[in-house]
Amino acid sequence: MALTKQQKGTLIDQAEKGVSGSKSAVFSEFKGVTVEEFKKLRRDLKKVNADMKVVKKRLLRIALGKLGIAFDPMMMKEQMTAVYSKNDLSSVAPVLYKFSKEVAKGKKGNFAVLGAFDATDKRVVDVNEFKALATLPSREVLLAQIAMMLTMPLKQTMMVLNERAKKVEA
Repeated sequence: MALTKQQKGTLIDQAEKGVSGSKSAVFSEFKGVTVEEFKKLRRDLKKVNADMKVVKKRLLRIALGKLGIAFDPMMMKEQMTAVYSKNDLSSVAPVLYKFSKEVAKGKKGNFAVLGAFDATDKRVVDVNEFKALATLPSREVLLAQIAMMLTMPLKQTMMVLNERAKKVEA
């Protein structure tokens, strides 16, 4: 059933509001993904304060054009989703990356992220940068790694001095 002009206008406004009202938006295409898998993804996205919508490519192109975002959804071959997040891109990226790996592992369908928009920096993020962001360890893990790197020379010096003191005593 074809959409009326008024329905299309409403969908464009919703897409425009979704992108402009969020800190990040991720665009992906899918084929053969079941409703149950999407329900699970939506639950996981809700935990990180994000929402997913299935959108029409042409209507999203108009909404992004109004906002001045240089991303062309028409390059996608399959159906498209847009994930709008109130948090930054680093909170949503691991969830979507993990989901795409699960779908690929199950060989039931295809789910691929094709780009994202980071509203804080006002720039489009390509697939490679998105993947790098999605595979980064959490903030806590990174801080622990830095702390370990900073304390390691001190620990090694202490071990050398301790062994030297043992040799002097003997």
